Amino acid sequence: MPSTEPGGPSSIGSINRLPYPEKRAIYLRLVPLALLQRFHLSPFLYDSQGRDLVELRCPAGSATVEMAVYHAYGFPDPVLFGHLTDTLNGRIHVLLYILNDPDSPRFDVDRLPDGTPTRFGTLTRNLEAEEAAMRYGLAPGQVRRGLRLLGQAIAAFEAFVQSLGHDIFFAEPLYYHNAVLFERYGFAYQSGRALMERIERGFAPDGDLRAKLDGCTPFRRPEAVHSIRLRSWAIHDGILGAPFTGVTMYKRVGKHAGVQTCPPDLPW
Repeated sequence: MPSTEPGGPSSIGSINRLPYPEKRAIYLRLVPLALLQRFHLSPFLYDSQGRDLVELRCPAGSATVEMAVYHAYGFPDPVLFGHLTDTLNGRIHVLLYILNDPDSPRFDVDRLPDGTPTRFGTLTRNLEAEEAAMRYGLAPGQVRRGLRLLGQAIAAFEAFVQSLGHDIFFAEPLYYHNAVLFERYGFAYQSGRALMERIERGFAPDGDLRAKLDGCTPFRRPEAVHSIRLRSWAIHDGILGAPFTGVTMYKRVGKHAGVQTCPPDLPW
């Protein structure tokens, strides 16, 4: 079991039992310094009028936290959104982590025209918005362009988990491209590596997935075989015959696992 300083928090559940100002300060460790610098934000994340730029859902008695960080008070989308939980043995598990560029166009892949949530296309899909997002250069699940701060975000996570007495944390890649990017930043697989290797075989010259890139939908373009992002769109579109699920990854603090399930030179 992980340990930390005597009396200090070692899990999301133990942080959530603290007074709000204390847990807010701890969760702000998850915000990369580069993000604060990018948007000229105070490290305490209050704006010049004293308004809070952080929304936290972390009630006492809960083992999960949702955190949204805004670059400007009242802006509709956060620049950072994180959803973390404890594993059964007290490790930190990242369920969702999103970085949004607020200066880029928004694509409503997260909701239908009537406002019904799509859960980023995992529950239902806004096909028109998804196609527009794909053509703009986004990956599945993205409502805006990212901030290109994943490396800095992972470093912040490592510092956060170390401060709780851990040397490892887990992450749930929602999409194929997330898993590939996590590999390249040093993550390994707790589960799902066989699926990733099966996908790579499927995109080989005689593979079954390559044969399905027949252009029958905008998301199944033949050139997708040569792109992490476009492969992810094709998988999101159902070429596996089942959803992309069951993949859990982990990162050891300060270590690169060296795992590769697809060619290291496969472009984005």
